Amino acid sequence: MLKAINKTHLRQTGLLQRFQSTLVVAEHNNETLTPITLNAITAATKLGSDVSCLVAGTNCAKVAEQLSKVQGVKKVLVAQHEAYKGLLPEELTPLILATQKQFSFTHVCAGASAFGKLDVAPISDIIEIKSPDTFVRTIYAGNALSTVRCNESVKVFTVRGTSFEPAAVDGGGASSEEVSPSAPVGVSEWLEQTLTKSDRPELTSAKVVVSGGRGLKSGENFKLLYDLADKLNAAVGASRAAVDAGYVPNDMQVGQTGKIVAPELYIAVGISGAIQHLAGMKDSKTIVAINKDPEAPIFQVADYGLVADLFKVRFLVQKVEITDLKPFF
Repeated sequence: MLKAINKTHLRQTGLLQRFQSTLVVAEHNNETLTPITLNAITAATKLGSDVSCLVAGTNCAKVAEQLSKVQGVKKVLVAQHEAYKGLLPEELTPLILATQKQFSFTHVCAGASAFGKLDVAPISDIIEIKSPDTFVRTIYAGNALSTVRCNESVKVFTVRGTSFEPAAVDGGGASSEEVSPSAPVGVSEWLEQTLTKSDRPELTSAKVVVSGGRGLKSGENFKLLYDLADKLNAAVGASRAAVDAGYVPNDMQVGQTGKIVAPELYIAVGISGAIQHLAGMKDSKTIVAINKDPEAPIFQVADYGLVADLFKVRFLVQKVEITDLKPFF
């Protein structure tokens, strides 16, 4: 009897997936695709094979071409207008709604990044898809899992990038189609953005991340981490305590209220390991912690720990060579 029920459930799931269609809202800078969109595409393919991507922007033909080669993408929808400069949510929302209505998508998703924080009540930051209407997400700073069933006719969700492998960037053959831009809302205007330029990898996609906390005592002392990161071709992150203290800008924050990372190697220097920080990095493959407090919570998740004053052992950090960390590259 149980076997028969399972077979029926599988047939029903397969039938449901056949009628699902998902719109992935692509995050980009008009030149290149943001990596988390590839993770969102992988999640979308678990709902069925009918996956389309919406590219909105100005002169974003390069991004559309990149997406057309991504495995799993069936169609790339392109909307270009000056109103989409800066990807303002006030202008993107009507476009997404109109596109969903035109093509009758059953699901709409994006990566769980600052861009993907949709101004609706979505199922946010999912880590697993059980079925077309059932999703798994973390709660209580990642200490518990919640399985959520959505009864809405159109499901809107964001995807935790670290929980899904990125879709392959070649081998696909998606068609492209222009969609009519929505009439500009005009309630806001994009003026400019000032970005911190760095030769280091982007924090959420780096294979190695070096993060510092309040234990570094000042922003100037982060130079120790910058020097180490340059040797390892690593990104540099920080705890919320370091950001709140003004040591570094908030775009470096790792944690529940910052960026979620899962690199091959995560080195935590002077970070005690508050629950909200652990929620943002505990899925890292290997965690190394340096802290003078042997009771620091960070040691509960660390694979390797060094109980010491980081300033007294800094010479060890400065002498790290790439060959010492070959397994992580």
